[in-house]
Amino acid sequence: MISAEKILSQAEAICQQRSVRLTPQRFEVLRLMSEQNGAISAYDLLDLLRASEPQAKPPTIYRALDFLLEQGFIHRVESTNSYVVCHHFEEPSHTSAMLICGRCGSVTEQQADGVEDILKSLALKSGFKLSHSVIEAHGFCQQCGEIEACTHQDACQHDHSVQSKKRGR
Repeated sequence: MISAEKILSQAEAICQQRSVRLTPQRFEVLRLMSEQNGAISAYDLLDLLRASEPQAKPPTIYRALDFLLEQGFIHRVESTNSYVVCHHFEEPSHTSAMLICGRCGSVTEQQADGVEDILKSLALKSGFKLSHSVIEAHGFCQQCGEIEACTHQDACQHDHSVQSKKRGR
């Protein structure tokens, strides 16, 4: 996992190279996101941003998120309508696999190298040009997997108060 300071300094350097502005507001949104352990919704981000910018409104956060998405600094987690910092944005064409825990909601980004080759091959066959791809996989993180598999709820140390977040379809 990359530190918040490194993410922010890499983003500043990339913005300079690309001649795009990482405004103080965009920087602050990226800073707030880099301090999160996983994904965060736009409205939760807005609440955090209001600590330093009380006048911030939803369009403020969405404009910043749009910029950060365009630059490849963050990913949108479609299934949970949330956003997560990309830890590989120095490699703009990588394929990300988002591992989403259905119990605690954590999101872990992994590079999907083998899957990336398959997607490129499929795209090439159909004349499609990939710009980026994000794969979302749902399951349980290690800790939640242990809790979900526990059969001794009355005699264990696990916190069974959190229920799995079932996906509605």
